[in-house]
Amino acid sequence: MSSAVLEEQNIGPKKKARFWNQGEYFDYSLLIVVLFLIGFGLVMVYSTSAYTASLKIGDAAYYLKRQGLFAVIGVIGMLFVSKVDYHFYKKLTGLAYIAAFILCIIVQFAGREAGGASRWLQIGPVGFQPSEFAKVAIVLLMALATTNQVWKMNNFWKLVQIMIPSLILTGIIAIENLSTAIICGLIIVTVTFVASPKYGHFVILGIAGGIVVVLYIVLKGYRSERFDAWLNYETHPKGYQTRQALYAIGSGGIWGKGLGQSIQKLDFIPEAHNDMIFSVICEELGIVGGIALILMFVVLVWRLIQIIMNARDLYGALLVVGVLAHVSAQVLINLAVVTNVMPNTGIPLPFISYGGSSMLFLLMEIGIVLSVARQVKVRNG
Repeated sequence: MSSAVLEEQNIGPKKKARFWNQGEYFDYSLLIVVLFLIGFGLVMVYSTSAYTASLKIGDAAYYLKRQGLFAVIGVIGMLFVSKVDYHFYKKLTGLAYIAAFILCIIVQFAGREAGGASRWLQIGPVGFQPSEFAKVAIVLLMALATTNQVWKMNNFWKLVQIMIPSLILTGIIAIENLSTAIICGLIIVTVTFVASPKYGHFVILGIAGGIVVVLYIVLKGYRSERFDAWLNYETHPKGYQTRQALYAIGSGGIWGKGLGQSIQKLDFIPEAHNDMIFSVICEELGIVGGIALILMFVVLVWRLIQIIMNARDLYGALLVVGVLAHVSAQVLINLAVVTNVMPNTGIPLPFISYGGSSMLFLLMEIGIVLSVARQVKVRNG
């Protein structure tokens, strides 16, 4: 049995968590990939939003400036978080969970409505999505709870007990934001799946989760309508956005029309700089550009897997597993929605789509990953 695992179970010698990270290694490959995605995202946010912003606001760079500000703040925050010893976050997990819980309750009653659902809290001029913070809280909570009780996970009911606090928070999110709740659910399942010695338990959990999702869809009429629009996107009134996105992808061909030359972004695709931004990327840069972007996400995932495999301890590995589940799920769901593989839902493309709160909290998660990477044992030779 390794000393890292013994330490995690309080059997071996314990090290007091320091605030500042003492590791010497820094994963520049991961940093470069993230910075590239942010830079590319800013270019595409400007390209997709300039016309609409100029027409409606009078400033073509309005969305670029806002996204750029959040990106700068996020990168600074990411680098700061990467310097903090990730074990220190164990002390903040309970506070983060309570804060996320309270914020997600408040947004149900005092949130700003968008797209028929109350998902935003308005803080002065800035709109804030508590569900984005909740994703971070769930990553922290699941990593800590799973690490502390890893020996009990061969028992189905103990496994469920580990999940319950995060599932309660996910259930609250699902009231108004099922798509984000699905992301949270995938984080919970992925972290426990990686640490669990019995995979058969997850068949039962998958069936139960599927039933819950179906019930949420049935109970909210507009969600059922999205399925109808998905199946009949060519004729359904609410299939308009999907139709325009597919037109954009098809008209771009292999090499695209050229950066800034999209036609569909000119008010044909509603708010093209948000969830449907990938369709404009394909229209302007072609299938080649779309595949190149997907490959960059593949490289990002590969770097996260390498950090997981070389993490100093189980807690650090599970933190990165949670971030991996979050990023991968959002990328896959966003691409599936844009290409009409699944019903339309509001999931942004990480680091690319416009959205300040999404950008900030994603970069905080990457900061935690970089903190874990700092304590990776580098093999010589």
